[in-house]
Amino acid sequence: SGEAAALVSRAERSMRAAVDREIGRAGNGLGILATIGSASPFIGLFGTVWGIMNAFLNIAEQQDTSLGTVAGPIAEALFATGMGLVAAIPAVIFYNKFTGDLTKLGDQLDTFSQDVLVRLSRRASESARD
Repeated sequence: SGEAAALVSRAERSMRAAVDREIGRAGNGLGILATIGSASPFIGLFGTVWGIMNAFLNIAEQQDTSLGTVAGPIAEALFATGMGLVAAIPAVIFYNKFTGDLTKLGDQLDTFSQDVLVRLSRRASESARD
């Protein structure tokens, strides 16, 4: 009755807190992956701009637009772009995978806690009737 309902209510709050705590603990580090995935392309782009700027400075200094003048800085620019993508792509892939896994884990924990609460509620109701 009233005591049984209070017990089930306390158990529900306790289980909700435990589920939230576990999901928070399991999701630790996802922010780092998200930051790497979102910031790396911009860092690579900065390197690209820097390399192109150096290519233009070489052209201005040497008054020459030949491939030899711009090849080094352009290669550096392309390398910076590639490194940004090499960091960003796996970070985004793993972030998405871990986020999906975390959602599944949350659903499983919620289902488990609901099953326990249903059984607890039944037991509490049976005990109250006896």
